[in-house]
Amino acid sequence: MKNLKNMLTALVIATMALTSMVGCNASKTAKGAGIGAAAGAAIGGLLGNRSGETGKGAAIGGAIGAAVGAIIGDQMDRQAAELKQQLPDAEVVRDGEGIKVVFNSAILFGFDSDKLQANAQPDLKDLANSMKTYQGTALEIIGHTDSVGSDSYNQKLSERRANSVASFLKAQGVENTRLMTKGLGETQPVADNASEAGRQQNRRVEIKINITEEYRRQLEQQQAQSGSNG
Repeated sequence: MKNLKNMLTALVIATMALTSMVGCNASKTAKGAGIGAAAGAAIGGLLGNRSGETGKGAAIGGAIGAAVGAIIGDQMDRQAAELKQQLPDAEVVRDGEGIKVVFNSAILFGFDSDKLQANAQPDLKDLANSMKTYQGTALEIIGHTDSVGSDSYNQKLSERRANSVASFLKAQGVENTRLMTKGLGETQPVADNASEAGRQQNRRVEIKINITEEYRRQLEQQQAQSGSNG
């Protein structure tokens, strides 16, 4: 029963941290702090349970989590703002704690091709430079197609296009360990394939930029060390 009460205490603190940033007008940085606080409080509370200091552990964990969440939110806000300026032909949006960059396939590739067009390379070079500036992030590169052609052909084409983008970024100095690719073929349309305009929207490459767990742990350790020194 005591363990259950301790766990509930941690969860209550986590919930309070979450509700403090639920407002629609909260910035991504503030939301990141709130989410980080909630996660940190829950983890800190459960760890503190072992020593009988659940509330204290939750409070410390929440403070560390909030600080880390704010740092991550600020970093991603800045990177997204810069990418919007550097990639005017792409769609750049904050997506949860990360960033999503969407290139129309017509910008990157010729018809039915997985070879990058020369005029697409400057944008991808800018993306590579951004990744080298903002360490602690990883890329998930996802290829999509329209519904013209067989399922199996579109699946393979989407994979080849994602791999082409990854290979180019790697050649620009982005570490292979930060790159992950996959193709989804025609399975996730964002528009109606019945029209050419819709099919054009569906032929795209999405690039998701996310914080790595290793970088998050480094930030948590830095904040914990800073707190112990204070």
